[in-house]
Amino acid sequence: MSPARAARLAEAVVAGIPADVLDRIDVVVSPAMGGIIIGHEVGRALGKDALFLERPEGVFHLRRGFALETGAQVLMVEDVVTTGLSSREAIAAVAREGGNVVAECAIIDRSCGSVDLGVPFYPLVSIDFPTYDEADIPEALAGVAVTKPGSRKE
Repeated sequence: MSPARAARLAEAVVAGIPADVLDRIDVVVSPAMGGIIIGHEVGRALGKDALFLERPEGVFHLRRGFALETGAQVLMVEDVVTTGLSSREAIAAVAREGGNVVAECAIIDRSCGSVDLGVPFYPLVSIDFPTYDEADIPEALAGVAVTKPGSRKE
């Protein structure tokens, strides 16, 4: 809702990426929906184009006239990384589109550093949020109504 805040977050994210990584970046790519705004703002902060991936049929790909030059060096940008599944799917999509993801950055790493994306990962903040199997939910949490945010249907 606040473009100025989004710009400041993007600048903070970019500040945490080593210069030698930033020097290699040709273009920024982010997955829809959550990554679009931060990806756009990171692109602006770097002076690079910012594209986004969509998965209307369940598999990420570029649409809306977006295309990567063959061999483009990509910075993947996410809002939040939890298990890394969406990130890994997005990284694979970039490879199918002809690019090469050299690193990923995010506002929040919910895995607290345990996620493996297959590329260097530079989150602004790492937070350890425990997850529980349905049968192992602590009594204090069992009575709290569950909502499922995010774009995954399963």
